[in-house]
Amino acid sequence: MKYSGAECKRNTTKGCVQGSIAGPTFWNLLLDPLLQELEDSHIHCQAFADDVVLIFSGDTALELESQINVSLARVSEWGTKNKLKFAPHKTNAMLLTNKLKYDTPRLRMGTTDIELVNEIKILGLIIDRKLTFQSHVAYVCKKAINIYKGLARAAKVTWGLNPEVVRTIYVAVIEPIILYASSAWVKAADKVYIKNQLNTVMRGFAQKICKAHKTVSMNSALILTGLLPLDLRVKEAASLYEAKKGKPQPVLKGRKVEERASPLQRPHPSQEIQLNFECLESEAEVQARMTDGAAHIFTDGSKIEGKVGSALSWWNSGNEVTCRKFKLEDHCTVFQAELYAVYRATELAKTRKETTLHVYSDSRSTLELLRGSDSSHQLAAKTKDNIACLSKKGKEVVLFWVKAHIGIEGNKRADVLAKEAALKKKTKADYDDYPVSFIKRMIREGTVDEWNRRYTKEDKANVTKIFFPDAVNAYRIRTKINVTPLHTQMFTGHGGFSEYLHRFKKKDSAACVCDPAVPETVPHILFDCPRFGKARFDISQILDIDINLNSAYLSDRICGNPYCMINRN
Repeated sequence: MKYSGAECKRNTTKGCVQGSIAGPTFWNLLLDPLLQELEDSHIHCQAFADDVVLIFSGDTALELESQINVSLARVSEWGTKNKLKFAPHKTNAMLLTNKLKYDTPRLRMGTTDIELVNEIKILGLIIDRKLTFQSHVAYVCKKAINIYKGLARAAKVTWGLNPEVVRTIYVAVIEPIILYASSAWVKAADKVYIKNQLNTVMRGFAQKICKAHKTVSMNSALILTGLLPLDLRVKEAASLYEAKKGKPQPVLKGRKVEERASPLQRPHPSQEIQLNFECLESEAEVQARMTDGAAHIFTDGSKIEGKVGSALSWWNSGNEVTCRKFKLEDHCTVFQAELYAVYRATELAKTRKETTLHVYSDSRSTLELLRGSDSSHQLAAKTKDNIACLSKKGKEVVLFWVKAHIGIEGNKRADVLAKEAALKKKTKADYDDYPVSFIKRMIREGTVDEWNRRYTKEDKANVTKIFFPDAVNAYRIRTKINVTPLHTQMFTGHGGFSEYLHRFKKKDSAACVCDPAVPETVPHILFDCPRFGKARFDISQILDIDINLNSAYLSDRICGNPYCMINRN
């Protein structure tokens, strides 16, 4: 290396070019013996790239000190043998205990003392010694607020960024920052000071999305934007993660979520078969394929009247040879039914003597999944295994996509069988794993119910509750409403109304023009002010109800069809 006229040389005995493609693989091969040695010594270790975490437990500081120092000495010795140097000055230790009085263990790595710290950052998650995660939440909230500050300068009430742009930034950037590793710190979301920090982040973004004034409450802003409180989103993300990892969930009633195929269960890339499919757009094209002497299997899946079924129909020489019907649980999806039918078709093919098999499906997404090389769906992995097994036996499996409802006899037959399986088959379900989409929907329903309980219980957003008395219905219809800044003022009461302007000393009087004794508020304008009597009469004729503030039925109708009233006003 040459610098400032001087030159320094040093021979390298081991290494890999930084950023090289093979570097991570070489490092894994090099580090694996150390991890195996630690595991054989019953030391809990976890590694990600070159970050290794060792976890020890003991009843006394002396016991911990003995275990850790012996292990660190073993690590240093392994590094010397492999011509690697660890960095003791970059190594930290943290003691987790509920004891009020305890001795501090003295830890050493080689000749360097290991520093005991109160916080450790591991893969972006800050863990404190009391496991409060307050520092982590403060850190991610600060990152989100810094993004908000830049955004706030370009998104004002009457001009600036489109609200949907702000929403996209919030959903795609802010939420992932906040929800990262939420399954580790989800319990902290119940604490008041954690909720307050999350609410501070969310309120600003919600106000920008609905173009509201800064004085609008968070409850009103969330109802108008269709967003959910961040502490509930944290719990939602944690529950979904746990469900995917196989942890029992109350909504599953003892059943499990559809498992993903482990990479270790799939064949080596060099041995994996490459699948493809051909598209048949007409009945004539299908008929041309059915004259070549091969066996033809038509598959289909159906969800009708809330029930799910799938079927296959096996044809030879233009005639149906056999058929199979399969019952799936009601919570299953049509995609699962389609994929399960193809899987059972390959299972049946293993028991038959035909050497060429044509499998027809009208589900393009199913065939695209099978064609992909990185599929982790359990049914797709099993289907591919079956096709590979058939290939080893000298049998050929060809996949076809056929257009549905164009008069193809086999496809129509499979469709009829799938509907019969869904509606008439009374046996135990052949397949009952919960799809991830079902879990997401159930968790989301629970989240919305909890948000509705808070919304109706808290004494906030009183003007907003005139239009949206129920957070569940408001969440459902929010996407149907194009909320403008003027609508936001009406829904919240924070805007160009005398009562609001007088409250912030922007106007001398809160009185309405129609009556000096009556303050000009949103309820007064909508239900009592004679200046808008004609518009009010027109709306009452459209809704076919008597418009007044005390009518619960009016609130239901407005919540069910608010856009009608908005436009008329």
